[in-house]
Amino acid sequence: MDGFSLSDAMYPAGSNSAPQGQPTWPLLPGQPGQPGQPNASGGQFPGSSGGQGWPYQPGGSFPGQTPPSAPVQSGPLPVPYNMPIPHGLVNKTMLTFVGEVKLNAQRFVIDIKRGNDIVFHFNPRFKDEGRRALVRNSMIGDKWGKEERDIPNFPFAEGQRFEIKIMCTEDSFRVAVNKSHLFEYKYRFRQINEINNLSVQGDITLLSADVSMLP
Repeated sequence: MDGFSLSDAMYPAGSNSAPQGQPTWPLLPGQPGQPGQPNASGGQFPGSSGGQGWPYQPGGSFPGQTPPSAPVQSGPLPVPYNMPIPHGLVNKTMLTFVGEVKLNAQRFVIDIKRGNDIVFHFNPRFKDEGRRALVRNSMIGDKWGKEERDIPNFPFAEGQRFEIKIMCTEDSFRVAVNKSHLFEYKYRFRQINEINNLSVQGDITLLSADVSMLP
């Protein structure tokens, strides 16, 4: 991975699991694939199991960088759910959440926090004035910022399982659901190394939560 930066990550178009017109989650150059998951360019989606695939699994080494120390939590986990992140987040940190939306769900929330500040508020809503919405925002110093809502497709369904990946880059959170890139949220608080907690709440069953590193 010498010389690679996240700005070089590719989002190749086309995948059976991706909504039409949506790029697939980043294929990182030179990384090993996961058998049975071809991407549009003929390679493989980087694996999340077996060796140093994608995302990097806890227990490996991180030359020159101290990894986040939060372990993989598997469940079902209690909701509301809180996970301390003692050493903060860094560039190439990956947050992964697997869960299932409850029937008749109203909403659920993932909050990435620094103390009382909510650095990133991720809030899928199933019944928001009769419509579905995916709200993103930040609350810094007890003040909410401007909401971001627009996405081409709402990726969650009642009674269906999901996988959310939130990747930290040098300037933004990049979010994918079910291997399809969804949006990029520019940092409104740039000292992500000071983030110390995340929480999950709402109308889901949370099956696992993981903080890991891309190699």
